Amino acid sequence: MTWQSLLSTALVGTDRTGEAAARPLAAAAEATVRRRAGRRPGPPLPLPATSAADARPELPEAARRRLTALLAERRGGDPTLVSMGELLPQWLAAARGHGYRAPRESVPALLDAGRARSELRADVVALAGPLGRRLAEANPDWRYVLRTAVSDADAGVEPDLTLWQEGLFAERVTQLTRLRRRDPGAGLELLRSTWRSERAEDRLLFLDALQDGLSLADEPFLEEALSDRAKNVRTTAAELLSALPGSALSLRMADRASACVRLTGTVGAPLLEVEPPRECDTAMRRDGIAPTSPTGRGDRAYWLGEIVAAAPLSVWTEQLGSAERMVAVPVAGEWRAELHDAWARAAVRQADAAWAHALLNGPTEPAVGTAAKLLTVLPPEQRAAWTARFLTEHGLADAFQLLVPCTAPWPRELSQAVVSALARAARRGGYPWSHSGVLGLAERSLAPETAPLIDELGEAGSAAWAEIFANLAGTLRLRATMLSELSPAPCDR
Repeated sequence: MTWQSLLSTALVGTDRTGEAAARPLAAAAEATVRRRAGRRPGPPLPLPATSAADARPELPEAARRRLTALLAERRGGDPTLVSMGELLPQWLAAARGHGYRAPRESVPALLDAGRARSELRADVVALAGPLGRRLAEANPDWRYVLRTAVSDADAGVEPDLTLWQEGLFAERVTQLTRLRRRDPGAGLELLRSTWRSERAEDRLLFLDALQDGLSLADEPFLEEALSDRAKNVRTTAAELLSALPGSALSLRMADRASACVRLTGTVGAPLLEVEPPRECDTAMRRDGIAPTSPTGRGDRAYWLGEIVAAAPLSVWTEQLGSAERMVAVPVAGEWRAELHDAWARAAVRQADAAWAHALLNGPTEPAVGTAAKLLTVLPPEQRAAWTARFLTEHGLADAFQLLVPCTAPWPRELSQAVVSALARAARRGGYPWSHSGVLGLAERSLAPETAPLIDELGEAGSAAWAEIFANLAGTLRLRATMLSELSPAPCDR
């Protein structure tokens, strides 16, 4: 059959031409080969660009197998196994810490994992290295790789004006973030170049990127942003300026705070008297304070909190010499909670560990939500020690919020406090799933050497608790094995 007759048969249909259905198909296959065989070859297609060389060491063999298992389980492996997909973030961070690169054959699955879970992306992009970026250029599903800032890859970044002016918003934020890490001044100038033409919602997120490398050199720009036409931009600019104790805004807030809170009494019996503002004047509004409370608190309480939270903490320590002494001073009237809450916000904003420590260990324990924020300011060992004491005194109630800021793996003291709290909960006969958040953190963060203690807990309590403890002990042993596999063999060192 000729090509034209094949075309006619296909258009009319085999039932009208009397042809058997298989004959035109076979003839078409034969004709296709004939046509292709007679065609002159065209010019060769250009070869794809190769990725840059990656000199980092490869994973040890056992770690390669583990990565394959972790990625396979994430995509629906054996559900009877301990959920290794939940251990993938820890494995990725540890492998990155060792300076390894991912095996070439694992990079596609690794990039898929980063696409599905945004919290993995920084480690995924770092491990995938140049090959990952090369593949992302060819696959739109992995474009997030090109928008992900990786701190150890930021050293050589230069401003790309074309990307800054024409790129996707996420790509522009990534470029600004990476540039701020390397050269804060260059990042600020890049933002200045298009600031007036940006949309309000974009200006807000670009301001967040200035937190990297924030310094008094950014103050003139942020002062201008206090007059921005968008309320959220003005508020964010004020928060950034209040994180700079030497800024003009923080000094204005210091004057207001001193007028609201006065140290009185005697040397041996000091007292704080508080008188919040009675109105929100134009100057306060320009410095980011709303005329009416958006928080549900009274206006005066809100104004007091905003002023004190934005004032330099040195305003208070200059009066009594230390944060501990200031926190211990009684507060007259009804404003103590508002004052201490504002101090806590200032300590977090200004990253002042001395004040965070004083507020966490003061005469009155802060609310759990406030305590969790203060813990982020402390060094890791102090976070763990304070949380361990809280668990010993209060058990698992509200423990989840406090355990989240604690660096994993938890040190021995905190691990033992968590195990003891779990043991008390099991003896009381409560339901294990009421503590699912803490148990999930324990799987990923308990020191692996506490597995024998968990084994002992399985002998007490209900069958449900026994199963929970058996799974937890198994996960701890798996984590220990998993992390040991990342250590190079002696002959490789």
